[in-house]
Amino acid sequence: MSWQEKLRLTVLLSLPAMIAQLSSVAMQIIDAAMLGRLGTKEAASVGLVSTTIWLFGGLCSAFAAGFSVQVAHYVGAENLQGARNIIRQGIFSGLTFSLLLSFIGIAIAPSLPHWLGASEDICADATEYFTIVAIALPVLEINTLAAGSLRCSGNIKVPSLLNAMMCVLDIIFNYLFIFEFGMGTAGAAYGTFAAYIITMIFMLYFLTIKDKHLKFSLDKRLGDSQYQPQYIPTKETLFKALKIGSPISLERGVMCGAQIAITGIIAPLGPVAIAANTFGINIESLCYMPGYGISEAATTLVGQSLGAKRKDLMRSFAWISVGLGISIMGIMGIFMGVFAPEMMQVITQDTDVIKLGTEILRIEAWAEPMFAASIVAYGVFVGSGKTLIPSIMNLASIWIVRLSLALLLAPSMGLHGVWIAMCIELCWRGGAFLLRLRGRSWSNLSITESYSVPMQEQPVKKDKFNI
Repeated sequence: MSWQEKLRLTVLLSLPAMIAQLSSVAMQIIDAAMLGRLGTKEAASVGLVSTTIWLFGGLCSAFAAGFSVQVAHYVGAENLQGARNIIRQGIFSGLTFSLLLSFIGIAIAPSLPHWLGASEDICADATEYFTIVAIALPVLEINTLAAGSLRCSGNIKVPSLLNAMMCVLDIIFNYLFIFEFGMGTAGAAYGTFAAYIITMIFMLYFLTIKDKHLKFSLDKRLGDSQYQPQYIPTKETLFKALKIGSPISLERGVMCGAQIAITGIIAPLGPVAIAANTFGINIESLCYMPGYGISEAATTLVGQSLGAKRKDLMRSFAWISVGLGISIMGIMGIFMGVFAPEMMQVITQDTDVIKLGTEILRIEAWAEPMFAASIVAYGVFVGSGKTLIPSIMNLASIWIVRLSLALLLAPSMGLHGVWIAMCIELCWRGGAFLLRLRGRSWSNLSITESYSVPMQEQPVKKDKFNI
């Protein structure tokens, strides 16, 4: 493939994924805007537990990645039957894991706001919102696994369109539950829950019934009477899933732990600071979600290249993806810095929150290009199955650099100090990931040894990506 062909393929994969990520951010902003109309207290109650929600959601996402990345490896090795078995095992394992996580969330919900040092006037709403989110975790897990498996097989378009549909459903349901039914903060959680359920049903339908490579009915047509679909995970599959997903889970958990610690630093600053921080994070997501979309494309391209044992393509797609991410997020950072006041006004009418949110967004705008480098490079490493060292790098960056600086700067500079710490840390992290990408160890091909294609399977065409 020429350089232009590789870039075109990367862009074609990235665009739907970016749309899906932006749809996800739009959901968060819509939720925040609707709650902002109710008042600063309601917005602060959700903002208080938002980092813990990211922790639980990140654990679900990491667990799903352990299986969906294997799907990319099997597809790259032209073993589609093996890919379908990975999906079956992932569904069973994902349900088990997410149910356990859900029970933990429900158990800690009453105490969580108090642990975070919140004032009593927002604790009840925060507890109710988090409990509903915890109940929804199994739906989130299966939705994430199905979407990830489709993307890693090369089908970016369907999960992207379904995520855009979920955004529309979220608007409709949130409006009904929050305003028409008068459910307030809980209504936002119920609305999002309903949107996730409908999207999950469609996602599973397209994955297991409609997809031309992954639909389960293909196994019945292979004519092998001895073949038995596997739902209970094998030791080999589970080991690989844990090898890929465990570092990500640990990283997400400890990183979100640091975010929770930072939330604890912000909470005593008052509802205005909590609300401005929450709204600022939602708006900044518009800048970095394109990076996550490109990261998903990089995971697919690198994963399939690894399955096909093409080290040259792995490294080429890695650098093309990182360059694309830096360019787009750099432009988005400029946009955010210029239009920060107008973006804040979309979410809230509180002038104090708008002023503080504008100031912190303009601090963060400087970090977007290097943030892109870390996001997309991490997607490259996930696709290669080498997640341990990058996860450790993320942990060291946020705990040593960001948290230390936040503790140092917050007492004298308030929320501004916290976001200055974030900006410095993201720039440092991006540089570290670029240095890691220059090395050779992450593109080791040894992981592909057990992905051979069964004789009865009709393989995809050689030298073609399953896109």
